[in-house]
Amino acid sequence: MKTARTPSLQLEKIRQKLHGTRGRTFWAGLEEVADEPDFREWLTAEFPAAAEVPQNGRREFLRLMAASFALAGLAGCSERSRADLAAPFVEQPEYLVPGVPRYYATATMFGGYAQPAIATSYDGRPTKLDGNAQHPIGSSASDVFTQAAILGLYDPDRSNIPLRDGVPATWADFQQAIASFRDHWKSQGGKGVHVLMGHTTSATLIRQWTQFLAEFPQAALYLFEPASDARGGPMHLHHDLSQCDVLVGIEDDVLGPGPQQVSNASAWSSRRGEERPGAERMRMYMAESTPSLTGSVADRRIPVDASRLPDIAAALASAIGVTGPGTVQLSAKEQAWVVAAARDLQQHAGRSLLTIGGQLPLEIQELAPLVNQKLGNAGATVRYSEPFIFMPQHASTIATLVGAMKAGEVDTLIVIDSNPAYSAPGELAFADAMGRVNKRIHFGYHADETGRLANWHLPLAHMLESWSDGRAVDGTVTLVQPVIEPFYNVISVHQALDMLLGVVDPDAATAVRLTWKDRLGDPLGPRWLDALDAGFISGTAVEMDTPFPAANTGTIVTQSLNNQLDIVFRPDPSVWDGRFGNIGWLQELPKPLTKITWDNVVLVSPALAERVVLANGDNVEIAVGNRTVIGPVWIMPGQASNTVTLFLGYGRKNGGHIAGDIGYNAYAVRPASNAWHAVGTLRRAKGEHRLASTQLHHRMDGFDLVREVTAARPALAKPPAQPSFYPEWGGTDVAWAMVIDLDLCIGCNACVTACTAENNVAIVGREQVAMGREMQWIRVDRYYTGDVEDPQSYFQPVPCMHCEKAPCEMGCPVNATVHSDEGVNQQVYNRCIGTRTCSSYCPYKVRRFNWYDYTGGDDPSTIAAHNPDVTVRARGVMEKCTYCIQRIQGAHATADKENRAIKNGEVVTACQQACPTKAIVFGNLNNADSEVAKRRQSGRHYALLEELGTRPRTTYLAQWKDEGEES
Repeated sequence: MKTARTPSLQLEKIRQKLHGTRGRTFWAGLEEVADEPDFREWLTAEFPAAAEVPQNGRREFLRLMAASFALAGLAGCSERSRADLAAPFVEQPEYLVPGVPRYYATATMFGGYAQPAIATSYDGRPTKLDGNAQHPIGSSASDVFTQAAILGLYDPDRSNIPLRDGVPATWADFQQAIASFRDHWKSQGGKGVHVLMGHTTSATLIRQWTQFLAEFPQAALYLFEPASDARGGPMHLHHDLSQCDVLVGIEDDVLGPGPQQVSNASAWSSRRGEERPGAERMRMYMAESTPSLTGSVADRRIPVDASRLPDIAAALASAIGVTGPGTVQLSAKEQAWVVAAARDLQQHAGRSLLTIGGQLPLEIQELAPLVNQKLGNAGATVRYSEPFIFMPQHASTIATLVGAMKAGEVDTLIVIDSNPAYSAPGELAFADAMGRVNKRIHFGYHADETGRLANWHLPLAHMLESWSDGRAVDGTVTLVQPVIEPFYNVISVHQALDMLLGVVDPDAATAVRLTWKDRLGDPLGPRWLDALDAGFISGTAVEMDTPFPAANTGTIVTQSLNNQLDIVFRPDPSVWDGRFGNIGWLQELPKPLTKITWDNVVLVSPALAERVVLANGDNVEIAVGNRTVIGPVWIMPGQASNTVTLFLGYGRKNGGHIAGDIGYNAYAVRPASNAWHAVGTLRRAKGEHRLASTQLHHRMDGFDLVREVTAARPALAKPPAQPSFYPEWGGTDVAWAMVIDLDLCIGCNACVTACTAENNVAIVGREQVAMGREMQWIRVDRYYTGDVEDPQSYFQPVPCMHCEKAPCEMGCPVNATVHSDEGVNQQVYNRCIGTRTCSSYCPYKVRRFNWYDYTGGDDPSTIAAHNPDVTVRARGVMEKCTYCIQRIQGAHATADKENRAIKNGEVVTACQQACPTKAIVFGNLNNADSEVAKRRQSGRHYALLEELGTRPRTTYLAQWKDEGEES
């Protein structure tokens, strides 16, 4: 049976249904509102996932698991230490206790910025990354990319040895070749040497490049980060949302994925859900062309076509009095939004903030500092600093590099940790131009699209195998230390630069130690060791409040569409610009707003879908100039009517076993002059594409899934006590419970990836997800209410409810699901015989069944990639959230050894630890001082489907709503 689809011809029917309902109606997808017979048949199946048989069978699963979890013990020809030569200890080091984890402060790099992390390592094998709570910007929270970086370490598609013209070589061969190259470069003063790399904040890398450019003064350097925006222009912006009462954003997803998501979300959450007397909860306004996480939680959002956003910005600035009254023409709805936003900004001068996204032209962005300066926000909610991303004055654009290659001016091209043959704008034809270069050197993690065109492809070490440094988003110098010896015959980026500088067989740590020798002294001295232990160097955050330069207040030009459409480009929320495409966790992670997995889609508005007669999954052709790309369409509620959104990061040809040949390549039609916006056309193409979306999987029957409170009605009515035929459980000192504040959830999926990493959750692949067989133990449901053109959005994380009167426990015929005396609904895997009765009985649809032995083909080394504290499940077993029982038992063991009770806050679940907004709290309900007990006393507290009498231990806090009545 095919998943129900929503033809555009039904949109009028959907609108009539929504307008005809009384009260607030929540819906998860257009198919649900249409309620066609095929959808109803699919939804009411007792277990929809059982309806289909996989098309590709077990071979597909083995390929997926091999590409996601296999460790790298297969790198023959290694000249360095090899993981496959590991042997048992002859003498056990006294600091290493088998089975007891060790923790290391380190970092991953994202868009040039250091992301502070604590690596958990068992017996020398890192298994998990979490945020570094001791870091100046830090907490234990993290984002999906940090959580999934651990799988990048174990990616078997990583390059393992040097390649010369595609043939295995040695590092000695390359060093001999580089010596010859250097002689030629010196004779030319570096002329003809062109180097391209991504953004960096590494002081060591900057020092090395400065040295290289001093030695070869005529060499050219290019910086290229395909998913970076030009936010702030020549200055670095630092938003402080914790001091903000009113936030107005124009095409700026400040809470969305990116290097600053964790710090921004953490600060934002400190001003939300506040219930203290006299406390003012932050209000948010958002104008955007395509739905975002920030827009989804905004109090007043308006969809605006991308070409009209400059008019919105100009009108808002004029209303504040920054610029003169303009001649822009706004609709009544747009004018009302501008008036309300401007009034709120002015009424909260000094504690308000206007942000304008880096995807908009720089002259539009420059309106934001002018408005913030006039309102007195500068120095309070926003500060400025000199940029600490490496921005040398002589660095040029990638378009200039392509022009030089086509003109024959490039003798040697060196590409470091970048893949421009794939990610450069299509009109540049980078791959064709690269073929004209005589000497092509590529340093990278994969033999990707660029690596395969190079004469020399040199493998780089993963960050968890490397020594390095970088600056966090506040400028604090963050140290990267290896937590494991390199698996392969690889080098760090600093060793690569030392080779280019003529150093023979450079050491991995020397370059970093040399950079910080004056500040930290002896690498074995106390200052060095303290910095490594903390993961950062104290007192290195950048100085803020640098005066913002005078902005260009010239005429703002609105681009004419001429009956065409706005085409906007966005990084994918799961694989970003494509660099994470070979990580199975992220491919299978449902996108926050569409719930699509294993694909990118073309977002269109309901109005546009109605005009072109489109349904979800129909193929469409997007044309920008003379370049075209074909991809599947997705009708997106809240999308601006004439704006089409393309997502980067897919359509790889050499991205690895997982990333290859998935989705369309948006870079093919991306312009070089304005990388985030173009005008073009859309037409229906032949065929359709089956999309694996989870938005309607595991649906619950109920009407009170999301609740709201208002200032007029700040508390929910308390339901009457539910009687039960079943006896009460015996009381204990500990009663574990969880409370999730819906007012703080931004749908970022950090909890989902953290749970996946902590609990060895298997990936199953596109075919299985399409059948409703995804395995994630926690899902984040996304609901809408209102019109399809401009609905309100809601997020609701749903793990196991751990019901005190659990239907699954009553129905299991073999007693495989049991209740602990501390209130945990436990799953005994070796008792389960796969009847799936528990899943049928569960009204929350939180149980997952292993239809296949997804991990059965793993070799022994793969087991080391898993958390050893959690059983790896096999075929025929039901599994679900366990409240991280392994962490609970670990706390019990520690407390017992110390002859004490478990301390308040000692047990932190993986989802709670990763959540950047602290939406999830967990603890002992019997401890009145615990956060979970305090939240349960809130007037916003409620239980999901409480009318069923299941008495769940996982409960919720209702969402605040500024206007209207409580639903």
